[in-house]
Amino acid sequence: MKAVQVGILGFGTVGSGVVKLIRENGALLERRLGAPIMIRRIADIDVTRARNVDVDPAVLTTDAMAVIEDPAIDIVVELIGGRDAALRFCREVLARKKHLVTANKALLSTHGLELYQTAARQRVSIGFEASVCGGIPLLRAVKEGLVGDRVRSIIGILNGTCNYILTKMTESQRPFAEVLSEAQAKGYAEANPSLDIDGIDTAHKLQILATLAFGAYVPLDRIHVEGIRRIDASDIEYARDLGYRIKLLAIAKQLNGELEARVHPALIPEDHLLASVGGVYNAVYVVGDAVGSLMFYGRGAGQMPTASAVVSDIVEIARGLLHDAPVRATPPPQLSEQEAEIRDITVVRSCYYLRIMAIDKPGVLSKVAGILGNNNISIVSVIQKGRQEQSAVPIVMMTHEAIEGDMQRSLKAIDHLDVVSQETICLRVEGVTG
Repeated sequence: MKAVQVGILGFGTVGSGVVKLIRENGALLERRLGAPIMIRRIADIDVTRARNVDVDPAVLTTDAMAVIEDPAIDIVVELIGGRDAALRFCREVLARKKHLVTANKALLSTHGLELYQTAARQRVSIGFEASVCGGIPLLRAVKEGLVGDRVRSIIGILNGTCNYILTKMTESQRPFAEVLSEAQAKGYAEANPSLDIDGIDTAHKLQILATLAFGAYVPLDRIHVEGIRRIDASDIEYARDLGYRIKLLAIAKQLNGELEARVHPALIPEDHLLASVGGVYNAVYVVGDAVGSLMFYGRGAGQMPTASAVVSDIVEIARGLLHDAPVRATPPPQLSEQEAEIRDITVVRSCYYLRIMAIDKPGVLSKVAGILGNNNISIVSVIQKGRQEQSAVPIVMMTHEAIEGDMQRSLKAIDHLDVVSQETICLRVEGVTG
Protein backbone atom coordinates (compact mmCIF):
# COMPACT_ATOMS: atom_id res chain seq x y z
CA MET A 1 0.00 0.00 0.00
CA LYS A 2 1.33 3.46 -0.90
CA ALA A 3 2.74 5.79 1.71
CA VAL A 4 0.75 8.75 2.98
CA GLN A 5 2.70 11.89 2.09
CA VAL A 6 2.70 14.74 4.61
CA GLY A 7 3.94 18.31 4.34
CA ILE A 8 4.62 20.47 7.39
CA LEU A 9 4.48 24.25 7.65
CA GLY A 10 6.47 25.33 10.70
CA PHE A 11 9.45 23.43 12.07
CA GLY A 12 9.52 24.85 15.57
CA THR A 13 8.86 23.08 18.84
CA VAL A 14 5.70 21.24 17.80
CA GLY A 15 6.77 20.69 14.20
CA SER A 16 10.00 19.03 15.24
CA GLY A 17 8.04 16.99 17.78
CA VAL A 18 5.74 15.70 15.03
CA VAL A 19 8.71 14.66 12.91
CA LYS A 20 10.36 13.02 15.90
CA LEU A 21 7.22 11.08 16.85
CA ILE A 22 6.57 9.84 13.32
CA ARG A 23 10.19 8.80 12.99
CA GLU A 24 10.44 7.04 16.36
CA ASN A 25 7.04 5.32 16.12
CA GLY A 26 7.03 4.86 12.35
CA ALA A 27 6.87 1.07 12.43
CA LEU A 28 4.10 1.12 15.03
CA LEU A 29 2.10 3.67 13.04
CA GLU A 30 2.52 1.65 9.86
CA ARG A 31 1.17 -1.48 11.56
CA ARG A 32 -1.81 0.41 12.95
CA LEU A 33 -2.54 2.32 9.74
CA GLY A 34 -1.57 -0.26 7.18
CA ALA A 35 0.78 2.09 5.34
CA PRO A 36 3.82 4.23 6.16
CA ILE A 37 3.59 7.96 6.86
CA MET A 38 6.27 9.92 5.02
CA ILE A 39 7.34 13.49 5.75
CA ARG A 40 7.86 14.75 2.19
CA ARG A 41 8.53 18.49 2.69
CA ILE A 42 8.98 20.86 5.65
CA ALA A 43 8.81 24.64 5.37
CA ASP A 44 10.15 27.06 7.95
CA ILE A 45 11.33 30.65 7.95
CA ASP A 46 14.71 29.45 9.30
CA VAL A 47 15.87 26.02 8.16
CA THR A 48 19.37 26.34 9.67
CA ARG A 49 18.70 26.58 13.41
CA ALA A 50 19.44 23.60 15.64
CA ARG A 51 16.58 21.25 16.50
CA ASN A 52 16.19 18.07 18.51
CA VAL A 53 15.61 15.99 15.40
CA ASP A 54 17.70 15.66 12.25
CA VAL A 55 16.16 15.67 8.78
CA ASP A 56 17.53 15.47 5.26
CA PRO A 57 18.31 19.07 4.21
CA ALA A 58 16.68 18.33 0.84
CA VAL A 59 13.32 18.05 2.65
CA LEU A 60 13.60 21.58 4.07
CA THR A 61 12.50 24.77 2.36
CA THR A 62 11.75 28.36 3.29
CA ASP A 63 8.92 28.45 0.73
CA ALA A 64 5.59 27.39 2.25
CA MET A 65 3.91 27.37 -1.16
CA ALA A 66 6.42 24.75 -2.36
CA VAL A 67 4.91 22.44 0.24
CA ILE A 68 1.30 23.40 -0.43
CA GLU A 69 1.63 23.05 -4.22
CA ASP A 70 3.48 19.72 -4.18
CA PRO A 71 1.06 17.36 -5.97
CA ALA A 72 2.39 14.32 -4.10
CA ILE A 73 1.45 15.68 -0.66
CA ASP A 74 -1.88 14.41 0.70
CA ILE A 75 -2.01 16.20 4.08
CA VAL A 76 -0.59 19.60 5.03
CA VAL A 77 0.09 20.31 8.72
CA GLU A 78 0.03 23.99 9.71
CA LEU A 79 2.15 24.66 12.81
CA ILE A 80 3.42 28.19 12.25
CA GLY A 81 0.97 29.78 14.69
CA GLY A 82 -0.40 33.30 14.56
CA ARG A 83 -3.24 34.36 12.30
CA ASP A 84 -2.40 36.28 9.14
CA ALA A 85 0.16 34.06 7.45
CA ALA A 86 -1.45 30.91 8.85
CA LEU A 87 -4.86 31.91 7.47
CA ARG A 88 -3.41 32.64 4.06
CA PHE A 89 -1.64 29.29 3.90
CA CYS A 90 -4.65 27.34 5.20
CA ARG A 91 -6.82 28.93 2.52
CA GLU A 92 -4.28 27.87 -0.10
CA VAL A 93 -4.23 24.30 1.24
CA LEU A 94 -8.01 23.97 1.08
CA ALA A 95 -8.19 25.64 -2.34
CA ARG A 96 -6.03 22.80 -3.66
CA LYS A 97 -8.33 20.21 -2.09
CA LYS A 98 -5.69 18.99 0.31
CA HIS A 99 -6.50 17.82 3.82
CA LEU A 100 -5.43 20.16 6.63
CA VAL A 101 -4.23 19.52 10.17
CA THR A 102 -3.63 22.45 12.51
CA ALA A 103 -2.95 23.15 16.18
CA ASN A 104 -3.75 26.85 15.73
CA LYS A 105 -6.39 27.75 18.33
CA ALA A 106 -6.16 31.50 17.69
CA LEU A 107 -6.82 30.94 13.99
CA LEU A 108 -9.72 28.53 14.45
CA SER A 109 -11.42 30.60 17.13
CA THR A 110 -11.55 33.62 14.82
CA HIS A 111 -11.66 32.16 11.28
CA GLY A 112 -12.79 28.61 11.97
CA LEU A 113 -16.25 28.99 10.44
CA GLU A 114 -14.80 30.09 7.10
CA LEU A 115 -12.29 27.23 7.09
CA TYR A 116 -14.89 24.61 8.11
CA GLN A 117 -17.24 25.74 5.35
CA THR A 118 -14.48 25.82 2.74
CA ALA A 119 -13.35 22.31 3.71
CA ALA A 120 -16.94 21.05 3.39
CA ARG A 121 -17.27 22.54 -0.09
CA GLN A 122 -13.92 21.11 -1.15
CA ARG A 123 -14.75 17.73 0.41
CA VAL A 124 -11.59 17.60 2.51
CA SER A 125 -11.03 17.24 6.24
CA ILE A 126 -9.65 19.59 8.88
CA GLY A 127 -8.06 17.98 11.93
CA PHE A 128 -7.51 20.19 14.97
CA GLU A 129 -7.31 17.89 17.99
CA ALA A 130 -4.13 19.62 19.16
CA SER A 131 -5.79 23.04 19.35
CA VAL A 132 -7.46 22.34 22.71
CA CYS A 133 -5.71 20.70 25.68
CA GLY A 134 -2.68 19.43 23.77
CA GLY A 135 -2.31 15.69 24.13
CA ILE A 136 -5.68 15.06 25.82
CA PRO A 137 -7.95 13.40 23.20
CA LEU A 138 -10.79 15.70 24.18
CA LEU A 139 -12.23 16.96 20.90
CA ARG A 140 -12.43 13.47 19.44
CA ALA A 141 -14.17 12.23 22.58
CA VAL A 142 -16.73 15.04 22.38
CA LYS A 143 -17.20 14.73 18.62
CA GLU A 144 -17.41 10.93 18.43
CA GLY A 145 -17.69 9.44 21.91
CA LEU A 146 -20.58 11.71 22.86
CA VAL A 147 -22.23 11.87 19.44
CA GLY A 148 -25.42 10.26 20.80
CA ASP A 149 -25.47 12.37 23.94
CA ARG A 150 -26.58 15.89 24.72
CA VAL A 151 -23.85 17.85 26.47
CA ARG A 152 -25.25 19.93 29.32
CA SER A 153 -22.15 21.66 30.61
CA ILE A 154 -18.40 21.94 30.22
CA ILE A 155 -16.17 23.36 32.94
CA GLY A 156 -12.45 23.17 32.42
CA ILE A 157 -8.95 24.27 33.29
CA LEU A 158 -7.60 24.93 29.80
CA ASN A 159 -4.48 27.00 30.42
CA GLY A 160 -1.45 25.44 32.08
CA THR A 161 0.30 28.76 32.70
CA CYS A 162 -2.55 30.15 34.80
CA ASN A 163 -3.02 26.86 36.59
CA TYR A 164 0.69 26.76 37.46
CA ILE A 165 0.55 30.31 38.84
CA LEU A 166 -2.57 29.71 40.94
CA THR A 167 -1.21 26.36 42.18
CA LYS A 168 2.06 27.94 43.32
CA MET A 169 0.22 30.84 44.96
CA THR A 170 -1.90 28.30 46.84
CA GLU A 171 1.07 26.20 47.93
CA SER A 172 3.45 28.98 48.90
CA GLN A 173 1.25 32.01 49.71
CA ARG A 174 3.46 34.08 47.40
CA PRO A 175 2.16 37.10 45.43
CA PHE A 176 1.02 36.89 41.82
CA ALA A 177 3.89 38.92 40.33
CA GLU A 178 6.55 36.79 42.00
CA VAL A 179 5.02 33.51 40.85
CA LEU A 180 4.53 34.87 37.32
CA SER A 181 8.25 35.71 37.16
CA GLU A 182 9.06 32.18 38.27
CA ALA A 183 6.78 30.75 35.57
CA GLN A 184 8.53 32.87 32.96
CA ALA A 185 11.96 31.74 34.19
CA LYS A 186 10.88 28.10 33.88
CA GLY A 187 9.43 28.58 30.41
CA TYR A 188 5.82 28.06 31.50
CA ALA A 189 4.90 31.67 30.67
CA GLU A 190 5.85 33.88 27.75
CA ALA A 191 7.84 37.08 28.13
CA ASN A 192 4.56 38.81 27.31
CA PRO A 193 2.09 36.63 29.22
CA SER A 194 -1.09 38.55 28.35
CA LEU A 195 -2.68 35.86 26.19
CA ASP A 196 -2.49 33.44 29.10
CA ILE A 197 -3.07 35.49 32.24
CA ASP A 198 -5.80 37.67 30.72
CA GLY A 199 -7.83 34.59 29.77
CA ILE A 200 -7.58 35.06 26.00
CA ASP A 201 -5.89 31.73 25.29
CA THR A 202 -8.54 29.98 27.37
CA ALA A 203 -11.30 31.77 25.46
CA HIS A 204 -9.83 30.60 22.14
CA LYS A 205 -9.97 27.00 23.34
CA LEU A 206 -13.45 27.34 24.81
CA GLN A 207 -14.75 28.72 21.50
CA ILE A 208 -13.54 25.62 19.64
CA LEU A 209 -14.67 23.17 22.31
CA ALA A 210 -18.10 24.71 22.86
CA THR A 211 -18.76 24.93 19.12
CA LEU A 212 -18.17 21.18 18.79
CA ALA A 213 -19.95 20.19 21.98
CA PHE A 214 -23.13 22.19 21.42
CA GLY A 215 -23.36 21.95 17.64
CA ALA A 216 -23.66 25.67 16.91
CA TYR A 217 -21.03 28.29 16.16
CA VAL A 218 -19.95 30.27 19.22
CA PRO A 219 -18.66 33.75 18.27
CA LEU A 220 -15.43 34.48 20.12
CA ASP A 221 -16.50 38.04 20.91
CA ARG A 222 -19.57 36.76 22.78
CA ILE A 223 -17.48 34.87 25.32
CA HIS A 224 -17.13 36.84 28.57
CA VAL A 225 -13.43 36.89 29.49
CA GLU A 226 -11.60 37.83 32.70
CA GLY A 227 -8.04 36.97 33.69
CA ILE A 228 -6.15 36.35 36.93
CA ARG A 229 -4.06 39.52 37.29
CA ARG A 230 -6.09 40.80 40.26
CA ILE A 231 -5.99 37.57 42.29
CA ASP A 232 -4.13 38.24 45.52
CA ALA A 233 -2.49 35.73 47.84
CA SER A 234 -5.03 36.77 50.47
CA ASP A 235 -7.88 35.68 48.16
CA ILE A 236 -6.23 32.28 47.86
CA GLU A 237 -6.08 32.00 51.65
CA TYR A 238 -9.63 33.19 52.27
CA ALA A 239 -10.89 30.73 49.67
CA ARG A 240 -9.00 27.94 51.41
CA ASP A 241 -10.50 28.93 54.77
CA LEU A 242 -13.95 28.74 53.19
CA GLY A 243 -13.30 25.29 51.69
CA TYR A 244 -12.58 26.35 48.11
CA ARG A 245 -9.76 26.62 45.59
CA ILE A 246 -9.38 29.37 42.98
CA LYS A 247 -8.97 28.28 39.36
CA LEU A 248 -9.23 30.01 36.00
CA LEU A 249 -12.21 28.23 34.49
CA ALA A 250 -13.67 27.94 31.01
CA ILE A 251 -17.42 27.44 31.37
CA ALA A 252 -20.09 26.58 28.82
CA LYS A 253 -23.60 25.62 29.95
CA GLN A 254 -26.80 25.12 28.00
CA LEU A 255 -29.86 26.55 29.74
CA ASN A 256 -33.33 26.94 28.20
CA GLY A 257 -32.02 27.06 24.65
CA GLU A 258 -29.28 29.57 25.47
CA LEU A 259 -25.58 29.00 26.02
CA GLU A 260 -23.48 30.49 28.77
CA ALA A 261 -19.91 30.93 27.55
CA ARG A 262 -17.48 32.56 29.95
CA VAL A 263 -13.86 32.52 31.12
CA HIS A 264 -12.93 33.84 34.56
CA PRO A 265 -11.30 32.91 37.86
CA ALA A 266 -13.73 31.20 40.20
CA LEU A 267 -13.96 29.40 43.52
CA ILE A 268 -14.65 25.68 43.29
CA PRO A 269 -15.18 23.29 46.23
CA GLU A 270 -11.94 21.76 47.44
CA ASP A 271 -13.40 18.24 47.22
CA HIS A 272 -14.15 18.54 43.51
CA LEU A 273 -11.83 16.79 41.05
CA LEU A 274 -10.95 20.05 39.31
CA ALA A 275 -9.70 21.54 42.58
CA SER A 276 -6.94 18.92 42.76
CA VAL A 277 -5.60 19.65 39.26
CA GLY A 278 -2.25 21.32 39.87
CA GLY A 279 0.74 22.71 38.04
CA VAL A 280 0.69 22.96 34.26
CA TYR A 281 -1.95 20.25 33.84
CA ASN A 282 -5.32 20.72 32.15
CA ALA A 283 -8.62 19.09 33.02
CA VAL A 284 -12.13 19.28 31.61
CA TYR A 285 -15.31 18.24 33.40
CA VAL A 286 -18.15 17.37 31.01
CA VAL A 287 -21.74 16.57 31.96
CA GLY A 288 -24.02 14.83 29.46
CA ASP A 289 -27.66 13.91 29.84
CA ALA A 290 -27.03 10.21 29.19
CA VAL A 291 -23.40 9.63 30.15
CA GLY A 292 -23.44 11.76 33.30
CA SER A 293 -20.14 13.25 34.48
CA LEU A 294 -16.83 12.72 32.68
CA MET A 295 -13.35 14.02 33.51
CA PHE A 296 -10.50 14.47 31.03
CA TYR A 297 -7.05 15.14 32.48
CA GLY A 298 -3.49 15.47 31.22
CA ARG A 299 -0.82 17.74 29.82
CA GLY A 300 -2.42 20.52 27.84
CA ALA A 301 0.75 21.73 26.12
CA GLY A 302 4.36 20.79 25.46
CA GLN A 303 6.19 19.46 22.46
CA MET A 304 5.38 15.76 22.55
CA PRO A 305 1.82 15.84 23.97
CA THR A 306 0.83 18.32 21.25
CA ALA A 307 2.70 16.32 18.62
CA SER A 308 0.76 13.23 19.70
CA ALA A 309 -2.53 15.00 18.99
CA VAL A 310 -1.29 16.22 15.60
CA VAL A 311 -0.23 12.71 14.61
CA SER A 312 -3.61 11.33 15.69
CA ASP A 313 -5.28 13.69 13.20
CA ILE A 314 -2.84 12.68 10.46
CA VAL A 315 -3.62 9.02 11.05
CA GLU A 316 -7.38 9.56 11.13
CA ILE A 317 -7.33 11.40 7.81
CA ALA A 318 -4.87 8.88 6.34
CA ARG A 319 -7.23 5.99 7.12
CA GLY A 320 -9.93 7.63 5.04
CA LEU A 321 -7.50 8.24 2.19
CA LEU A 322 -6.22 4.66 2.16
CA HIS A 323 -9.67 3.12 2.17
CA ASP A 324 -11.37 5.65 -0.11
CA ALA A 325 -13.77 6.47 2.70
CA PRO A 326 -16.08 9.45 2.31
CA VAL A 327 -14.79 12.60 3.96
CA ARG A 328 -16.35 13.03 7.38
CA ALA A 329 -17.35 16.53 8.37
CA THR A 330 -14.97 17.48 11.17
CA PRO A 331 -17.28 20.08 12.68
CA PRO A 332 -21.06 19.50 12.51
CA PRO A 333 -22.54 20.43 9.10
CA GLN A 334 -25.16 22.72 10.68
CA LEU A 335 -22.46 25.16 11.76
CA SER A 336 -22.98 26.91 8.45
CA GLU A 337 -26.64 27.42 9.24
CA GLN A 338 -26.83 28.58 12.84
CA GLU A 339 -25.05 30.56 15.51
CA ALA A 340 -25.39 29.75 19.19
CA GLU A 341 -27.71 31.92 21.27
CA ILE A 342 -25.31 33.26 23.89
CA ARG A 343 -26.72 34.30 27.23
CA ASP A 344 -25.58 37.76 28.27
CA ILE A 345 -23.31 37.75 31.30
CA THR A 346 -25.63 40.18 33.12
CA VAL A 347 -28.34 37.52 33.49
CA VAL A 348 -26.05 34.69 34.60
CA ARG A 349 -26.78 33.44 38.12
CA SER A 350 -23.99 32.57 40.57
CA CYS A 351 -22.92 32.70 44.18
CA TYR A 352 -20.16 35.22 44.85
CA TYR A 353 -17.02 35.81 46.88
CA LEU A 354 -16.30 39.45 47.73
CA ARG A 355 -13.20 41.02 49.28
CA ILE A 356 -13.88 44.62 50.24
CA MET A 357 -11.08 46.84 51.52
CA ALA A 358 -12.83 49.23 53.89
CA ILE A 359 -11.91 51.62 56.69
CA ASP A 360 -12.34 49.93 60.06
CA LYS A 361 -15.08 52.00 61.64
CA PRO A 362 -18.62 51.40 62.97
CA GLY A 363 -21.40 51.05 60.41
CA VAL A 364 -19.32 49.97 57.42
CA LEU A 365 -20.63 46.42 57.34
CA SER A 366 -24.24 47.60 57.59
CA LYS A 367 -23.71 49.98 54.64
CA VAL A 368 -22.33 47.19 52.47
CA ALA A 369 -25.05 44.76 53.52
CA GLY A 370 -27.66 47.41 52.80
CA ILE A 371 -26.41 47.92 49.25
CA LEU A 372 -26.41 44.18 48.62
CA GLY A 373 -29.88 43.79 50.09
CA ASN A 374 -31.26 46.62 47.97
CA ASN A 375 -30.03 44.68 44.93
CA ASN A 376 -31.62 41.36 45.93
CA ILE A 377 -28.38 39.81 47.20
CA SER A 378 -28.25 38.02 50.54
CA ILE A 379 -25.09 37.21 52.51
CA VAL A 380 -24.15 33.68 53.57
CA SER A 381 -21.09 34.49 55.68
CA VAL A 382 -18.65 37.27 56.60
CA ILE A 383 -14.99 37.03 57.56
CA GLN A 384 -13.08 39.96 59.04
CA LYS A 385 -9.61 39.18 60.35
CA GLY A 386 -7.76 41.69 62.51
CA ARG A 387 -8.62 45.28 63.30
CA GLN A 388 -6.79 48.50 62.50
CA GLU A 389 -8.97 51.38 63.49
CA GLN A 390 -9.21 54.05 60.78
CA SER A 391 -7.13 51.83 58.43
CA ALA A 392 -8.34 49.72 55.50
CA VAL A 393 -8.98 46.09 56.39
CA PRO A 394 -10.45 43.28 54.27
CA ILE A 395 -14.08 42.28 54.69
CA VAL A 396 -14.72 38.95 52.99
CA MET A 397 -18.26 37.87 52.13
CA MET A 398 -19.90 34.87 50.52
CA THR A 399 -23.33 35.43 49.01
CA HIS A 400 -26.27 33.29 48.05
CA GLU A 401 -26.99 32.86 44.36
CA ALA A 402 -27.65 36.17 42.66
CA ILE A 403 -27.97 37.68 39.19
CA GLU A 404 -24.78 39.11 37.71
CA GLY A 405 -26.40 42.42 36.80
CA ASP A 406 -27.52 42.90 40.41
CA MET A 407 -24.01 42.16 41.62
CA GLN A 408 -22.42 44.61 39.19
CA ARG A 409 -24.76 47.38 40.36
CA SER A 410 -23.90 46.53 43.96
CA LEU A 411 -20.16 46.64 43.30
CA LYS A 412 -20.43 50.04 41.66
CA ALA A 413 -22.26 51.42 44.70
CA ILE A 414 -19.94 49.72 47.22
CA ASP A 415 -16.81 51.03 45.52
CA HIS A 416 -18.23 54.57 45.63
CA LEU A 417 -18.51 54.49 49.43
CA ASP A 418 -16.04 56.89 51.02
CA VAL A 419 -14.98 54.15 53.45
CA VAL A 420 -13.91 51.75 50.66
CA SER A 421 -10.25 52.26 49.72
CA GLN A 422 -9.89 50.19 46.53
CA GLU A 423 -11.86 48.31 43.91
CA THR A 424 -13.64 45.29 45.37
CA ILE A 425 -12.51 41.83 44.31
CA CYS A 426 -15.50 39.79 43.14
CA LEU A 427 -15.19 36.13 42.15
CA ARG A 428 -17.96 33.80 41.07
CA VAL A 429 -18.44 30.47 42.80
CA GLU A 430 -18.93 27.32 40.72
CA GLY A 431 -20.47 24.34 42.47
CA VAL A 432 -19.59 22.11 39.48
CA THR A 433 -22.30 19.65 40.41
CA GLY A 434 -23.68 19.19 36.90
